[in-house]
Formats: sequence, structure tokens, C-alpha cells
Amino acid sequence: MNYHKNKVSDIKIAYIGGGSRGWAWSFMSDLALEDAMSGTIALYDINHEAAKNNELIGNRVSANPQALGIWKYEVATTLQEALTDADFIVISILPGDFDAMSSDVHLPERLGIYQSVGDTAGPGGMIRALRTIPIFVEFAKAIRKYAPNAWVINYTNPMSLCMKALYETFPEIKAFGCCHEVFGTQNLLKTITEQALGLEAIKRSDIKINVLGINHFTWLDYASYKGVDLIPIYEAFIEANFEKGIDTESSHVPNASFASLNRVKFDLFKKYGLIAAAGDRHLAEFVSADSYLKNPNTVEKWNFGLTKVDWRKLEQQEKQARSKRLSNGEEEFKLTKSEEEGVLLIKALCGLGQLVSNVNVPNYASQISNLPKKAIVETNAIVERDLIRPISAGALPENILALTLPHIKNHEKILKAAIDCEKDLVLQAFRNDPLTKGKLTEEELQALVDDMISNTIKYLPANWQAQI
Repeated sequence: MNYHKNKVSDIKIAYIGGGSRGWAWSFMSDLALEDAMSGTIALYDINHEAAKNNELIGNRVSANPQALGIWKYEVATTLQEALTDADFIVISILPGDFDAMSSDVHLPERLGIYQSVGDTAGPGGMIRALRTIPIFVEFAKAIRKYAPNAWVINYTNPMSLCMKALYETFPEIKAFGCCHEVFGTQNLLKTITEQALGLEAIKRSDIKINVLGINHFTWLDYASYKGVDLIPIYEAFIEANFEKGIDTESSHVPNASFASLNRVKFDLFKKYGLIAAAGDRHLAEFVSADSYLKNPNTVEKWNFGLTKVDWRKLEQQEKQARSKRLSNGEEEFKLTKSEEEGVLLIKALCGLGQLVSNVNVPNYASQISNLPKKAIVETNAIVERDLIRPISAGALPENILALTLPHIKNHEKILKAAIDCEKDLVLQAFRNDPLTKGKLTEEELQALVDDMISNTIKYLPANWQAQI
């Protein structure tokens, strides 16, 4: 990297999953709208054609007269080529395919186990992790060999287990996970604050929060706007609007399955006293199935939706068609700033300012004082030149700690299961997960695990063949 007059040039970013048709396009747009940085993006993807399309799209973006940051996009044919001399590494991959995801999400429904996302917790999250962790182990080995000093930014789920795999394999790695779920809760607080105080157009960044928890099961025990304590305002809003909720999502989600009225959040606040800081669809999977996921009627009662993988398959086809239109110039790529902070984080790590944002890293600094040090936790951190300093977030209340620890214990089991190919550990984790705990006979549990592993076996290490 070269520094000159508060600008940094010749940055190299390796984008693993560089054929992405979602995150990558937002990232391109945000990079183009940032005038303080420029350089090269190495796009690496097992789908070479998708990466090639993004190379064409990215270079069209850089040629846009409105582009402020100029980046050269290049396809890397090997992981080594992508990583060599990289200053930053972005990981955004789909582990497996949508058929595997369909099994993750929908196969447990035969036993009355419903999942609203299926990529983090629950049976789907754990089976997804089995095929994701070996990939991240290989990424970590390659990063240690070819780019040991690069900063690694992960967007892939299951976030906590992806990060555990990176740090377990390469303890000195400079890696953190980014998730925008907390931003959605800040936006909810922004809307409620605007209504309560009669204000307009509050910035999300002006809602100051303390974040503590694990990814997709995060909590806020502090929220303020210019000195105003927002916790009582939030509580009063819930008392007045608990039954009808509030819609802050439908205008920017792809379909009704992704929308909610935030009533799960409201109920969790009434039960536990802190603001749950993720989307209702994620939060519902971390507590007993009887709470919000007992059956589709219960989901409907709480005004959120279940993932429909068939829709994701259709969306993939639409994105593939759009990728071709964008790459050959049939459709104009409109530069729009996203709500993501990836580019701002890279900018801060380059020394161009300081940023406070929520990140997923090991609890080495005991930033959450009553969680294990090896746990991957989500808290705020100060980000500045070549440094991420997690901020002490305090302790989780005992009632929330009791909900969180089973998932942290399952992270350990699933990590070891994925690395050592041990089905018994998967069975133990299924028994311990709140969506399945006490819901299945031992025979049903064994059959479910066997069938879910069988449906994703082509994406697992060969040693799993002997396990089923």
C-alpha cells in the first residue's frame, strides 16, 4: 500500500467468493464511492465464470464517471494467486448449494422441527457448519502460508463457527466477522426515537449502543441518542405496540418471508430485560422451539417468516441473468451506498480515521466477562490503523447467559465433529440444541442426523462416508 495526502493506493484485496452476486456488488459500489482508497481486487471463486462476470462488472464500475475510488478487478485462478501480497481478504461464500441448503432447512420439518433461517443454529446451521468448517480450515492454512499479515473479513455463515475454524487453524490470524443484523436494530431504535422525540432523519450512527452476545443472538444493554437513554423509550413503545409491532423491514427485503413486525424482539425484551439485536428470524432459532417456532401457525402469530429455499433457487437464477446483463453492458450498474461497513472498516485499518463497529472475534480479552475465552463473541470494537481493539462489554445477565451457553458448547462439539469427522458429536449437539432438545426419540434423532449428513455428503471430507 502507498500513502499520499490522506489517501491510500495500491491496496490489494483478495475476494474469496468473488463470483458473489449479492455482497460483491454492494462491495463494488461502496468501494467506488470512497475516494480515499484505490487498488486491485483479486476475485477467486470455484465458479470461474461467475468471477469472470464480476471482473467485467467491477471494471465497468471503475470506468463510471461517478466512481471516486478506482479499482482494477482481476480473476485469480488459484487461491495462492489471490492471496499473495493481499493486504485484505474478504470471505463471502455459499458452502455447498441450494439443494444442500434445502435439506438443512426443510428435512427436519418431517419431525415437526421448523427453522426460520437454518444457517446458524438448529439442525440446519450445524449441518451447514460440517461442510463449511473444512473449507475455512483450508482458507486459514493458505492465509498462513501466503498472506499471514493480511486482515481477513468474513461474511459467511455460520459466522461463529467460521471464525472458530480460522482461529483454531491459525491462532495468529488477523480476522474478524462482520454482520449487519445489529444495524437493523439500530434502525429500529432510530425509528422509535424519531417518533418519541418528534425528530426527523436521525442517523443510524447517532444511536450509540453496547453490543454483547454471539452472532445472531446479540443483545444491547445500553442505547442512547445524544444523551437520551433509549431503553425506557423502547420499553414504553413496546407497551403501547406489543400486539401490532412495527414494520421496519418490508420496504427493503426481497419477499414477505424475510419481513417481520419485530414482535419476537419485543417479547424477548419483556422476558429478559435487554434489547435483542438481531432479526426476529434469527433470534427465534436460539430459544426453545415452543416459544416462536412450534409450528407454522406459531410463526404466523409472531409475524415473521420461514425460509423458503425454493425461492432462493429462483432468486439465484434471476441474479445469474442479471450478472450477464451487467457484465455485457445491457444493464447499467447504479452506484448506491449500502448500509454495510466493510469498506469503512478497511479504510480505518488503513489508518484513514477510526471507527467503532460490532465485530465477531474470540473472547481473548474477556470482552464479555462471563463467557469462555475461546468463544467467538460479538461486541463493539475500536478499529484504527492495523488494529482492532475489542471494547469491554460487561457480562451477560444470568438469564440470557443460560440461553447462550448451550450454543457455545455446541460450537465446540460441531467444530471438533467437522474436523475429526465424528458423528457422535453431531448427535450430542442435536440433543443439546433448543429446537430439537426433548422433541425427538433417539431413533428419530439418529435417522435425522444420518439423512441430513447423507444429503450433504458430497461436500464433506471422505471420512464421513464410514459414519453413515
